[in-house]
Amino acid sequence: MDMPVSRRPEDDGCCCDVDVLVVGAGISGLSAAWHLQNRLPGKRFVVLEREASYGGTWLTHKFPGIGSDSDLYTFGFRFKPWVGPPIATAAEIQAYLGEMIEENGLDRHIRYNHSIETAAWDSGSARWTLTARLPDGSRAMFRAKFLWMAQGYYRHHQGHWPDWPGMADFKGPILHTEEWDEATDYAGKRVVLIGSGATAATVVPAMAQTAAHITMIQRSPTWFMPGRNENELAELLRPIGVDEATIHDIVRKKIIHDQDQIVRQCRAAPDAVAAELLAGVQALLPDGYDMRHFTPSYRPWRQRLAFVPDGDLFAGIRAGKADVVTGTIARFTLDGVEMADGSHVPADMIVLATGFNLCVFGDIGFSIDSRPLDLAETVTWRGMMFTGVPNLVWVFGYFRASWTLRSDLIAEFTCRLLAHMDAKGADRVEVALPPDLAGSPDGLQLGPWADPDDFNPNYLTRDQHLLPRTAPGDEWRQTQDYWTEKDVIPQVDLDGPAFHYSRATVPLPA
Repeated sequence: MDMPVSRRPEDDGCCCDVDVLVVGAGISGLSAAWHLQNRLPGKRFVVLEREASYGGTWLTHKFPGIGSDSDLYTFGFRFKPWVGPPIATAAEIQAYLGEMIEENGLDRHIRYNHSIETAAWDSGSARWTLTARLPDGSRAMFRAKFLWMAQGYYRHHQGHWPDWPGMADFKGPILHTEEWDEATDYAGKRVVLIGSGATAATVVPAMAQTAAHITMIQRSPTWFMPGRNENELAELLRPIGVDEATIHDIVRKKIIHDQDQIVRQCRAAPDAVAAELLAGVQALLPDGYDMRHFTPSYRPWRQRLAFVPDGDLFAGIRAGKADVVTGTIARFTLDGVEMADGSHVPADMIVLATGFNLCVFGDIGFSIDSRPLDLAETVTWRGMMFTGVPNLVWVFGYFRASWTLRSDLIAEFTCRLLAHMDAKGADRVEVALPPDLAGSPDGLQLGPWADPDDFNPNYLTRDQHLLPRTAPGDEWRQTQDYWTEKDVIPQVDLDGPAFHYSRATVPLPA
């Protein structure tokens, strides 16, 4: 598929006034577009994308070895079979997304190189007005009845940079995986990578292939699950002539079932799961290897469980091309990193895999009837709608299951909500806390977006104050429980007490 070019609405006669405006052409935005086109064919919609092409994460991430850490049978779309290895490279995912766009004719709805600056809601007309900056510095304006935020949750071109003493003294380059320059040459160099988790597990084996040596420095270990990068069930079904659509559906259901069992086991028998995971890692490490480097202090699945395809992270350690240091960094030196215990790790180059910064609603300046919107002052309904914010959904996916599973659930729900609004003749929908909850005699007990006792990755705990709040009750929080939500969300009563509908008082021309 050819690289798309930036277009303005007037270039193809498309009106700037649409029924639905989708923000982002990553996997969530493309899911939104597919569902709108297939479920609500009469709706006028446009997808605005800041980058020059589609793909989101898989377009902007450039670090060595970049690929998925979810299987593509569930990270891919339900309606488009995946036929490659479960863990795919960024290039393979981009090709898959490009095929989906082309097969469904979605490119005509997408406007690339549109960086949205403001989004203003007007209650009188029941419309959102968005202003987008174009590459030449000019601006385009769009009006929409409904806003579908699918832009992700972090800043794609800015990583989280911790501040260690002596960083300015280090004589070599310091790079961040979120800001990677593909021209970077690390062949024959001693590399220190700071961080752990899925990104580090991807970068270390990729860089170990040509670097002189790479050392992963981590403050604390991550849970890893090594396994072969193939799906045995799919490989059994293909030779007997089962078509790919059926294979995709069966394998997808099997993986979802297995993931459910893993999560349940992590809660019911965390010590047994931990022992099994550690045994799987230890079997791939040299005899006598110090397992404290791979023994986390938290129970499995409290943070994301990182899959290691074909055990490649541990192969580098066995070959002597990579090693792991666990501890606290004291300072950077001229030629490496000094640890708090006094040991020194030499380096010609330092790579930070220290995570990213949350980006709530794409850093767009939101306002409601001319009042600036602070999402941290709202309460979420199921992690997708917010009190005081009309005609808007936000896609925030799963971390314990594939992100796309939730983006598809939200897409199906949103299309049902839009059809319900049409049937009621409503121009506006907003969620509100029920009176018995909002007027509790003990005061409303609001909680954080994510329960730190349940799910506490650093990027959430660090910036959680930016996110909406939660209230008592399952519908007033965002969960990581796909296996419950897949049954609950399709059955939500759209005329339930949480939903409030109304008409515009100053309707715009059709």
